[in-house]
Amino acid sequence: MSKSVLLKSGRIVNEGSIQELDILIKNGRIEKIGSSISQSLADEVIELGGKYVIPGCIDDQVHFREPGLTHKATIATESRAAVAGGITSFMEMPNTVPSAVTIEKLEDKYQIASQSSIANYSFYLGTTNSNIEEIKRVNTEVICGIKIFMGSSTGDMLVDDPRALEDIFHYSPAIITTHCEDDPMIKENFQKYLKEYGDDLSANYHPLIRSEEACYKSSSYAVSLAKKYNSRLHILHISTAKELELFRNDIPLQDKRITAEACVHHLWFSDKDYDTKGNFIKWNPAVKKESDRDAIWQAVNSNIIDVIATDHAPHTLEEKISSYAKAPSGGPLVQHALVAMLEQMKAGRISLEKIVEKMAHHPAILFRIKDRGFIREGYFADLVVLNEIPHKVTRDSLLYKCGWSPFEGQIFNYGVDTTFVNGNIVYQNGQIIEGVMGQRLNFNPE
Repeated sequence: MSKSVLLKSGRIVNEGSIQELDILIKNGRIEKIGSSISQSLADEVIELGGKYVIPGCIDDQVHFREPGLTHKATIATESRAAVAGGITSFMEMPNTVPSAVTIEKLEDKYQIASQSSIANYSFYLGTTNSNIEEIKRVNTEVICGIKIFMGSSTGDMLVDDPRALEDIFHYSPAIITTHCEDDPMIKENFQKYLKEYGDDLSANYHPLIRSEEACYKSSSYAVSLAKKYNSRLHILHISTAKELELFRNDIPLQDKRITAEACVHHLWFSDKDYDTKGNFIKWNPAVKKESDRDAIWQAVNSNIIDVIATDHAPHTLEEKISSYAKAPSGGPLVQHALVAMLEQMKAGRISLEKIVEKMAHHPAILFRIKDRGFIREGYFADLVVLNEIPHKVTRDSLLYKCGWSPFEGQIFNYGVDTTFVNGNIVYQNGQIIEGVMGQRLNFNPE
């Protein structure tokens, strides 16, 4: 059992306000929040001197590559990068090797995480054109949701049979998360540009190949299915302004049946960055125009988009520096997602309260995560203390197994000082603190 810790004089950012308060942590949970908690109640006292304290971020979309792709990443390495970046809980995707498309394969991943993840964890069940019976078996109190690749994927995880999609939206007991891009349209675009440019085809054409039209066609189809069956649908990594018309902000999040996510890379980069970043910002869906980025920012601030996540998807440096056609899509982000958003706060694009809402409160509400995502008495003590110390992203500062970052060379003005997971300090002063593993996330019933 973790020792009791008193955090004194922190500026607590929680539920839309910032207040200077103390937090007493005991038995892994927040025992008490108040203005003058006695130091005698704690085994250890940490004087914060007005540093910001936020609830730990919850990343609803990561790819940690284990099992089967551990040359790129492992649950051990990436969970440590996550806590160094203020992410205390993650939900990981099923496109590993083998694909997590049965409850048995899914539980294998939970077993790996129980022995190696320093952050809290959950895993999605993947979908295929033929695994509807496995989907029906999902226990929504211990599994975060299911994932449909309605765009390109590995193995047999591209679900392109209309009957299978109808069944999934009809029968899934869990929230449905989707990658929405129209695969036939993308393949047609790719062949068109490959024929025209051949070996000169570069990442600059990525947003034209994986186009706005391909995104909207798939997203609108998913929304139509969700409305038909009254499913809970969460569309991941929105990348276009056009898709935003599919979502609403006139009802509370807990009442929404259809929700949306924005990713850090779509909020930071635009198609103008391909000239300098090339394949290092090659993601699916593609980073698109500045006007799309601006519209996504507006949607985040107006609650049309509900959460901010990473789609952390590392590949080796060797893979990423190959030709555009061969380079895989995706990149590592968990260590820098929060500090990137804090940099946007400094630039006036988002408030600190809104960052906390989108990266902690809203994922907890949307996925009905039990006792996490807020600084509340009785909740798990997943907490992040921030500091304001400018630092440059260098290759030797990275904790990702892949050893590179699209943010290399970027100076961030804010950093993570200390990260608590279940009341245990797991990161402090630039160092991972080993000794305690994270916990499996639990979810409140529908």
